[in-house]
Amino acid sequence: MERGKSVETCKCFSEHFSKRHFLSGIDARVKLLVTLALLLMALSYKGIFFPMLVAVCSFTLCVRMGVPMRALLLRMAQPLLLAVVVLVLKCLFTGQDTLFVISLPTSHFPFLMLTGHWDGLMEGIRIASRIIGGVSLVIALGFATPFIEFVAALSWLRVPRPFIEIMMFAYRYLFVFLEDAETIYSAQKNRLGYAGLRKSLNSFGVLTGSLVLRGFEQSQKTADAMTQRGYTGDIPLLKSQPLKAAELAAAFIVVLAGGAVWMI
Repeated sequence: MERGKSVETCKCFSEHFSKRHFLSGIDARVKLLVTLALLLMALSYKGIFFPMLVAVCSFTLCVRMGVPMRALLLRMAQPLLLAVVVLVLKCLFTGQDTLFVISLPTSHFPFLMLTGHWDGLMEGIRIASRIIGGVSLVIALGFATPFIEFVAALSWLRVPRPFIEIMMFAYRYLFVFLEDAETIYSAQKNRLGYAGLRKSLNSFGVLTGSLVLRGFEQSQKTADAMTQRGYTGDIPLLKSQPLKAAELAAAFIVVLAGGAVWMI
């Protein structure tokens, strides 16, 4: 039962959804260039309209590609949490125009004042929209492009080879460590390791420490195994084919349309 749940969880983070769809035939380099151009626009936009428009379009593409909503929510959970934290911090600790004041009674002080600021809130919304828009673009690219093609596209863009090789090894063992984490978590949960806040924090610390130690151990084993097999620091990648004029033209139109909206 637990093994089946582990496999299903891994599928949500793997190429399980990289099947035939309307974006699968497009060159990965073209998709990467379009994503980078739109990402720069989303991060440099002064308001919230363009990043949110990019997020809506990216989620629509993911739905059209047949990506389950659960996988989308898993991918967006951490960025959404980060966006909320940034929004709250900006609202409470930056700005000049007072929006609200909340008095909280405490044991050490008569009351604690929390002041929200309108201009801080708006700045937080702008930053949160950029986070959501940028992450949604990367998510759509990940579901639309198999990992090996994405790595080949990075190599074509002259990304340093050591970075690509480390990324490939990390991707290889990501699911191994994910399964190990689920195994340790299940064992801790069966022994009531998460019954209460103190036990939960202690169990989580043990789980994190175990994964770090296994990561160091696995890195040494991988290095020894690659050396024994004649690894010289060069991993063969896919050969780059000539770019198609039709795909480049379509990409140019998409970037041009995005630029027109960005300038509004």
